[in-house]
Amino acid sequence: MDRRSFLTKASVGGVAAAGVATLAAPAIAQEAPTVTWRCASGFPKSLDTIYGAAETMANYVSEATDGKFKIQVFPGGELVPALEAAEGAAAGSFEMAHTAAYYDWGKDPTNALGTTVPFGLNYRQMNGWLYHGGGIDMLNEFFHASRNLHYLPCGNTGVQMAGWYRNEINSVADLQGLKMRIGGFGGSIIAKLGVVPQQIAGGDIYPSLEKGTIDAAEFVGPYDDEKLGFYKVAPFYYYPGWWEGGPTLSNMINLDKWNELPPSYQAILRAASEAANSNMMANYDWKNPTALKSLVANGTQLRPLPQDVLAAAYDAAVSTYAEISATNAPFKKIYDSQQAYKRDAYLWAQIAEYNYDIFMMTQQQAGKL
Repeated sequence: MDRRSFLTKASVGGVAAAGVATLAAPAIAQEAPTVTWRCASGFPKSLDTIYGAAETMANYVSEATDGKFKIQVFPGGELVPALEAAEGAAAGSFEMAHTAAYYDWGKDPTNALGTTVPFGLNYRQMNGWLYHGGGIDMLNEFFHASRNLHYLPCGNTGVQMAGWYRNEINSVADLQGLKMRIGGFGGSIIAKLGVVPQQIAGGDIYPSLEKGTIDAAEFVGPYDDEKLGFYKVAPFYYYPGWWEGGPTLSNMINLDKWNELPPSYQAILRAASEAANSNMMANYDWKNPTALKSLVANGTQLRPLPQDVLAAAYDAAVSTYAEISATNAPFKKIYDSQQAYKRDAYLWAQIAEYNYDIFMMTQQQAGKL
């Protein structure tokens, strides 16, 4: 074959290939439908890190689909009251919610296991159990059957603080009659220690503390708490928040709408949710140290919860879980799975990472970092 003949045939072949490519692009585009969803957040925009996880997820989905799959996020209260976001999604009022599953723990305590329970898994353990221990599948077995919702993890604050107190807590006795803004499962457990739980919206916490209507309040952690100014009216900041060891936020998606999505869109939404889950924790890890230093500089007094308080709360939680497990099979199945993993996770955590962190902390305390 001479050079001219070869080039001619190659050119013809190239044109043909280009034609196939030209035809293929529209065909692929036609296979990717245009989908527009609404997502009701369970949080206000002022909680930019928590609320922002939903926007991060939505941006990833849009970018991965060239704008074909768009999710518009609405702040808490715009579509439905913030605490009713999951119910609105389940009813089909909108396609999905970004919220905390434990908001509905009163309907069934099994809901709380999708976020956290007192003395539950920490952030890393929760992710290990969810993504590799069958946790997502177990939770979806419950959410599909009971609530017409599909669950995808999408955010975590990490272990939270135990809140702001007007007076010091030195023992369990100091909790008797303490009026504290704390809700959900944690409130039901701490009530067994003599605390009087109060359900108060975030915007009403500061004036309630200032007026003495309540004696203490828990919220999230340094970054979010500083913005609300609690340190000005309640100087004692306690840790750890044993009721919030690793609270996972989630996308709660109407199950029918989830099933209607093409498999490729389901995969993209799963990946985007997982990415946002990691991103939110990294965001808090970046912001909380600076906020904590600022709080201390403004007079905040950090205090660890007394060991007898932690021990009493732990015993109350364990007995509560035993009572629930005796009559609630879905709760028992999921809780037992988390507990089994937790035992092994702490066996491993106390070896390498714990000792590395402890050594590095002593270097920080010695001013060598």
